[in-house]
Amino acid sequence: MLSSCCQEGEQLQGLEEADITKFPFTPVPVKSEDDPETDDSADWKETREPQSDLNSLKHDSTCKKTFSCSECGKIFGTNAHLKRHIRIHTGEKPFSCSECGRRFGFKGSLNRHMITHTGEQPFSCSECDKRFGQKEHLKLHMINHTGEKPFSCSICKKSCTQSGDLQKHMRIHTGEKPFSCSVCKKSFTQSGALKTHMRIHTGEKPFSCSECDKRYCQKSQLKNHMMTHTGIKAFSCSVCKKSFTQGGSLRSHMTVHTGEKPFSCSVCNTSFTHSGSLQKHMRIHTGEKPFSCSECGRAFTERSLRYTLILNCFIRYCFVL
Repeated sequence: MLSSCCQEGEQLQGLEEADITKFPFTPVPVKSEDDPETDDSADWKETREPQSDLNSLKHDSTCKKTFSCSECGKIFGTNAHLKRHIRIHTGEKPFSCSECGRRFGFKGSLNRHMITHTGEQPFSCSECDKRFGQKEHLKLHMINHTGEKPFSCSICKKSCTQSGDLQKHMRIHTGEKPFSCSVCKKSFTQSGALKTHMRIHTGEKPFSCSECDKRYCQKSQLKNHMMTHTGIKAFSCSVCKKSFTQGGSLRSHMTVHTGEKPFSCSVCNTSFTHSGSLQKHMRIHTGEKPFSCSECGRAFTERSLRYTLILNCFIRYCFVL
């Protein structure tokens, strides 16, 4: 018995190291109950002899875990990513802004929001050095330099740089006017147009002239007014070379040469060169008299007739005195 054991020992000692390495081995990790739960594939160590590509593929396919969402079936590689995704369905917002209290579902969304409070603008345009607080805003801005218009209308094929612009454009075709005035119920296709309209009711005039302090509801109105101070007449008639400060004035003037009368009465079909002339004419049919004398209360269809009567009333009043 003793001799057989010695013989086996001598046989083991006779094995060369090269022979031993022919038998690969894989250590099995031992985890304590206190260790945090992790992906098991992270615990596997490389075997003593590198595995072939085929063995590696088999190893990955058998050891890699997948986690699927019970709501939409989307699959994730880690449980942490699945937990983040679940917030989309549950509406959970664990991250809150310390400045305004607004809550977010993801930490990255909170970080982007905080830029609105700090004023930080880490993303700059390589073309014009304009800066932005978010990378997405920079990407949208870059389209202005590239001229790219990836969003096109399916009806008229007009192209837009942003999807939001395309949505606004589509309302021209659909006739949708989702923004309505709470005072007069007039509807608009864009929120900006409603905001401008509301100034009619509020009397707000946020744009003021730096020269004469005259105020306007719209920025375009102020821009046109400023030309009265600068004297610039950038719009000239191609026929008679007469110049104008505003493009609208030039368009109205061109009807003198073309004879065009684009504004027609829906009642009697009388045509006019200017929209203002049509508005005055319509009062004949409607009977509207928006201008009244403050002295005698008599009403008129045109402002000039009101001024004439006020003057007559004033002379008569002074004469009686």
